[in-house]
Amino acid sequence: MANTFGFGGMSNHIADMTFSKYIFIIGANPAVNHPVSMVHILRAKESGAKIVVVDPHFSKTAAKADEYHRIRSGTDIALVYGMLHHIIKNNLYDKKFLEERVYGYEDVMQEAMKMTPEEASDITGIPADTIRHIAEDMAKAKPASLIWNQGLTQHTVGTSNTRIMPILQMFLGNMGKNGGGVNILRGHDNVQGSSDMAANPDVLPGYYPLTESSWKHFAKHWRVEYDWLLSRFKDKKMMEATGFAHSTWKFGVLEEENAVNNGDTMLRALVVIGTGMTSVSLLDLQKKAMDKLELVVFIDPYVNDLAIYSDKTDNVFLLPAASQMETSGTVAATNRSYQWRSKVMEPLFECREDQEILFDFAKRFGFLEEYQRSLYEIAKADGRTEFIWPDDATTELTQSIRSIGLQGMSPKRLKAHQENWHMFDKVTLAGKGPFKGEYYGLPWPCWSDKHPGTPVFYNDTIPVMEGGMGFRVNWGDTSPDGKSMFSQRKMPNASVGGHGPVSAANVESLGIKLTEEEKKLVEGTTYSTGFGNNILVEKALEAGLCPYGNGKARAKVWNWYDQIPLHREPVHSIRPDLINKYPQFPDKPNHFRANIKYRSRQIEKDWTKEFPINMLSGRVVSHMGTGTETRSAKYLAEVYNEMFVEIHPDKAFELGIKDGDMVWVYGTMDTRALIKAKLSYRVDVNSVWVPQNFSGMDQGVSRLDKYPEGTKPYAIGESANMISSYGYDYNTACPETKCGLCRIEKA
Repeated sequence: MANTFGFGGMSNHIADMTFSKYIFIIGANPAVNHPVSMVHILRAKESGAKIVVVDPHFSKTAAKADEYHRIRSGTDIALVYGMLHHIIKNNLYDKKFLEERVYGYEDVMQEAMKMTPEEASDITGIPADTIRHIAEDMAKAKPASLIWNQGLTQHTVGTSNTRIMPILQMFLGNMGKNGGGVNILRGHDNVQGSSDMAANPDVLPGYYPLTESSWKHFAKHWRVEYDWLLSRFKDKKMMEATGFAHSTWKFGVLEEENAVNNGDTMLRALVVIGTGMTSVSLLDLQKKAMDKLELVVFIDPYVNDLAIYSDKTDNVFLLPAASQMETSGTVAATNRSYQWRSKVMEPLFECREDQEILFDFAKRFGFLEEYQRSLYEIAKADGRTEFIWPDDATTELTQSIRSIGLQGMSPKRLKAHQENWHMFDKVTLAGKGPFKGEYYGLPWPCWSDKHPGTPVFYNDTIPVMEGGMGFRVNWGDTSPDGKSMFSQRKMPNASVGGHGPVSAANVESLGIKLTEEEKKLVEGTTYSTGFGNNILVEKALEAGLCPYGNGKARAKVWNWYDQIPLHREPVHSIRPDLINKYPQFPDKPNHFRANIKYRSRQIEKDWTKEFPINMLSGRVVSHMGTGTETRSAKYLAEVYNEMFVEIHPDKAFELGIKDGDMVWVYGTMDTRALIKAKLSYRVDVNSVWVPQNFSGMDQGVSRLDKYPEGTKPYAIGESANMISSYGYDYNTACPETKCGLCRIEKA
């Protein structure tokens, strides 16, 4: 979403679903993965909202829904096009919204008219009349909310999935409305914050691109010279190159051909801080890559699961990091609200806080002074000789990350919200008393210390100083075909209608007057690249303008391979009869520094002859992520204490398997896993389902002896990612773990 419509994250917020009349959940299981969000969904149901779940697996969320529809995994785009076909044919779409606020919707309409509900039914497995029924109900519900999670993203077409869903909502006019929008639920308390702070290898903090101008922007805020930053890289090309992804690093160790993508060298060392390495696909290749590395460092409160899979006998270091209870600072919730977290206790034993470990690294590498310089400058401006952590770091990041509007999130404001949370409405997030005119957590964009935050994206019917905004203008004033990328609507109190990002070059053309002194201070800057002042942003707010512009959303992305979302069969499709009609992407060289196969892998052979069963994956409610922490808690481990595979009783009978039997599940990468069979009607006869929350077993062999003394978890099991199939999103390299193929044999 960040690349096509404006920003990433939830467009609305969890409690806002109370205003929904229809909640469409696809590729998500909030009852298990986001139980707090599920409470709000059930409250919406109590208020009259209809809950509809589309999922290949009958989940705990599906059990609470008004309707459940089983879909073949990897066919979400076909479903939406089938819905849009019916919506367009019956004039159930919001024509005014599309004309005024969306670019390229005509191309989507043309594609939708090719995908009849009957064709969509053949692809998805959902009856054509059911597709029409879902389309009509959702179109008539005003407003309707759409929820997804990793069931949509972990596919080769994951990015296209996350484009087609907002497109559906724009056709229905549900964007920018309370109770509407697209709501991507985050699984941990700071997933959104990690994304905002450049956990992605293709951006800088705040989603700034890896360009010279962006590096120079941060050089100013970090108080270092751009040339010094450049000297830390092999050359300028590498400074501006996308890095390895979490899912592709192993190919930089194992495949010599990828050296050219990595400055002509293979990866030799790996440092892991705060991420579950067994949460991505092809664990066997990760193990082989780790064994080949010269140095591996894990920084974690618990033993990282990948560490125990290695057979390395030296140069593997486990550095004990402090837990969230032993640290303080900001975390970003799923709705883009930043919340201050206070330290509950000092770190135990030899555990250290993350910044202390990183400061120590910087000192030993010889750049501690540069690393901390901005913190000392902020302290100096406040009359201090020492910086305060994390307060001054928060000040630095909120002043430097202007692209998504963090300027208004001062530590003082965030702490005041935390200490007075009872002064905010639990449904609207609106403050009361001294916090009137603010929303809890100041959800970004929060453009200034007077801005209230933005609880609902893209609402252009309210003034920007009440949280209003149009779509961001980030692709130029016009499209390649010469069409304006500005909205045809004018926001309340705005000096002009549709407009581009506010900059020193265009500010006066927007009806904003600057003094000569102000012109000097903002010369050569934009709303997102200023330093030392917030003049352009504050002037824009005074004029009723959103700093990043008021434009049209791109339903058509002219610089991507698939300019509009297209259904493509999974690399390992259970329907080989469809792979030529809906082929995979072409192979992609240098994709996050690895050469990744798509079409060549898909047509390598008929995978279903050897692997005739579709493999699905998900999570169980008692374990979080890979279960590293929760399986070390005895009571949580007792709830789910062993790995299992759900098999339809008819398939089990066909294979001679009984409930409780141990079975071998063979994956398409010459790996296998020893798992207990659990007969269940929650899967269809051609699919099985495995949880992703286990590790500690390696293809039938326990790795418990690899844990340091006193760190063994109470429960172990085979990792689902030992048998996951090869496949990666064409834009993000997110692993395709939600549909693959397998073979099952009784052990």
